[in-house]
Amino acid sequence: MKLAISGKGGVGKSTLAAALALLLARNGRRVLAVDADPDANLASALGIPAGLQQGIIPISQQIALIEERTGAKVKGYGQMFKLNPHVADVAERCAFMFDNIALLVLGAIEKGGTGCACPESVFIRALVSDLILQKDDALIVDMEAGVEHLGRATVRGVDAMIIVVEPGLRAIECAHRIISMSADIGLTRVKLVANKVTNADDERFIRGAFPSHELLGAIPFSALFGAADRRGESVLTGLDDDLTRIFVDILQKVTA
Repeated sequence: MKLAISGKGGVGKSTLAAALALLLARNGRRVLAVDADPDANLASALGIPAGLQQGIIPISQQIALIEERTGAKVKGYGQMFKLNPHVADVAERCAFMFDNIALLVLGAIEKGGTGCACPESVFIRALVSDLILQKDDALIVDMEAGVEHLGRATVRGVDAMIIVVEPGLRAIECAHRIISMSADIGLTRVKLVANKVTNADDERFIRGAFPSHELLGAIPFSALFGAADRRGESVLTGLDDDLTRIFVDILQKVTA
């Protein structure tokens, strides 16, 4: 199973991605979690202690590896480099293991004014393609607000794009843009999860904005998430049975 989680910044992408990864791991699945958001915080959501997070080196910062595999110097200009670098061993070599979950943090790529056709970008795109198309592990990708790391070649390996939406116009507008971008590359298996829902009107508002897409579940606003974050614990730690059941139900629906 390969899932991409997207949505506007701050809506709870990492919360959902971490919860699904943790539940899959508890069910005995081999899980590869990929943090593809430049504002990386999936490690915290998984409950990895801050001290251990210091040992996580984003792929974009592994300069020697990128230069070795692409045959070009990072931040060099006018270079020739491999467009299909060898990446099959990167997950095993670079993933940070915690609680039966292998975590890869892609990191941010410094982009020039006309975009980034650079060794780092090519390497990371090849890596994501390999993870989606070749690896047998359950894969959860915490995306930025878009489809930056996906392409037409990798879409066939994605079981679903899950867009997290909170009850606000900006989040809904962002979700519609992501749906449009996903359709442009042929990814039509798009589902939604509502987050920070405070009442029935919030859920109706989100359902009404996406009449053609399945809403997998509605996660209520809860102080329990903030409390776990302050304690440096995973997003599932300290949740009551009702909240936990919502995440379990979302996972069951998306894997059915």
